[in-house]
Amino acid sequence: MTRQPKIFSGRANPELTSKICASLNLPVGGVRFATFPDGEFHCKIDDVRGRDVFLVQPTCPPVNDNLMELLIMIDACKRASADRITAVVPYYGYARQDRKDEGRVPITAKLVANMIVRAGANRVLAMDLHAAQIQGFFDVPVDHLYAGSVLNEHFIGLSIPTDQLVIVSPDEGSIKRAVGHAKRIGGDLAIIDKRRLTADKVVQENIIGGDLEGKVAIMFDDMISTAGSICGAAELVKKKGAREIHVAATHGVFAGPAIERMMAAPIDSIVVTDTVPLPPGVNCDKIKVLSVAEMLGESIKRIHQHESISEIFSEE
Repeated sequence: MTRQPKIFSGRANPELTSKICASLNLPVGGVRFATFPDGEFHCKIDDVRGRDVFLVQPTCPPVNDNLMELLIMIDACKRASADRITAVVPYYGYARQDRKDEGRVPITAKLVANMIVRAGANRVLAMDLHAAQIQGFFDVPVDHLYAGSVLNEHFIGLSIPTDQLVIVSPDEGSIKRAVGHAKRIGGDLAIIDKRRLTADKVVQENIIGGDLEGKVAIMFDDMISTAGSICGAAELVKKKGAREIHVAATHGVFAGPAIERMMAAPIDSIVVTDTVPLPPGVNCDKIKVLSVAEMLGESIKRIHQHESISEIFSEE
């Protein structure tokens, strides 16, 4: 008889792990964490000898702490003779440092991938990586999930007439994502021309295609970090006459002044998933959180049973 997988949670997002385990009717694996006075982390896990182990830990802020905790958990399972270790990383930190865009800078996304593999992970399960090619940074199999179906289902449920809907790409890099959402939700397509002036300053002055006058605009992105770009895009869309503006992203990182910016921006709703927990104390009526726990749970079950992951998306 095949033994059930064991699913453990780091301290980054235990609520998500609990939902994943609930969807599979499995208990959350026992793990005890400690932080020493000098800031070092320690953990002790339940027995995993010969077991298929899944470690759920998004490397969201505080990124370095959560990354180090993931590495320590992987090492603990490896030394405890786990049969296979899958790092479930719903949000992959450092993903934006995926190439050398100038001299003498690191490719930190690759460095982090090396660390996860070197620690002992046999497989990685990730969701909406900032750049799909990051899958190739790992020397182990990577299963890459997309939260698009969860976001699409929410907006389809709003029953917005397609002749009143415009899907907006907040920049040129998000065009493929916007086209995919437009195919499934309907509506016209518009693209914002974004120009980066410095590392922390961009300008958004033009919109290509899509008549926004009196329409409902939905902007999709993979993440919202400081919200500077998405709020700037919302301001431009509002100037072009949109009557409603909705923003959707897989990862609601909400760093720095993000919440204050979004509250002040002409945005009617912000829809994110629970790959990343909301910052403590956030109480914003504009924000709606959708869960990807069932998708992650189904993927974990399929990995454990050596079944196809791509079939989850075969009908999308």
